[in-house]
Amino acid sequence: MAMMPCSLNRLESGSYMAFKYAIALTGSIATGKSTVAKFFSLFGYTIIDADKIGHDILNQQHKNIAQMFGEHMTQGETVDRKSLGALVFADKEQRKKLEGLLHPLIFSEIKRLSSEEDKLEKPYLVDIPLFFENGRYPIEKSLLVYTTKYIQLRRLIMRDGYDEKDAKIRIETQMDIDEKRLCSSYIIDNTDDLIALKHECMRVKEKIEKDFA
Repeated sequence: MAMMPCSLNRLESGSYMAFKYAIALTGSIATGKSTVAKFFSLFGYTIIDADKIGHDILNQQHKNIAQMFGEHMTQGETVDRKSLGALVFADKEQRKKLEGLLHPLIFSEIKRLSSEEDKLEKPYLVDIPLFFENGRYPIEKSLLVYTTKYIQLRRLIMRDGYDEKDAKIRIETQMDIDEKRLCSSYIIDNTDDLIALKHECMRVKEKIEKDFA
């Protein structure tokens, strides 16, 4: 995937009251972002989880999903995420259709939650897997969870049971992790074990608190 301009997310930052104290938590698939979010939650940080919001909205949109992608993609009021994911990861046009439906709704909810958090005047994380790819969020600072492409591929195969071909397809739909690294305000290295990751999270937490003091 071609690199997105690092400044893209900031073009309209002056137009929003939300996101003043936000830090975009991002990474790529299987880099360990969820574990980092858990550490920061233990540190007392609020985490606004775009994926969780997206899953809720996806099910709310089950009728539109059935109409757009077929009745077999839904089970009652629940969307079959695995089947839908297989479709959109393999077909760019189908992925654009899904994003066109969901992304504005997800953004609206995240903006609402961010506006509430900003009233507290302290930093919080907005967990956005595709922060650099979609360029939708006017958040000034970003925290990237980084690991090597080899480790990323191995973790994805072990975690989700994909074969190597399917795992590579999912990784390649996202912006290259090394390109994201060049765009990020803070970087957490997750190439070692859990203890090392905790120390990395503590190191970055101290840096964030100095920056927002």
